[in-house]
Amino acid sequence: MNPRWLMKMALWARNPPSRRRIQIVLFAVVCTAILYGIEQYFGWPEALTAEKIGNKGLR
Repeated sequence: MNPRWLMKMALWARNPPSRRRIQIVLFAVVCTAILYGIEQYFGWPEALTAEKIGNKGLR
């Protein structure tokens, strides 16, 4: 483990983040997990898939 991470963990142990910051991070993680689950269950919409455009006529 990098010594820099050990120092950062020690600082966090002495001065933990605020309750509000923890709530914001957890909210972001939950939203991301929900979106991921929806994508896995229903699949990716065809309308949002980028089409590959070839080099036809661009010489």
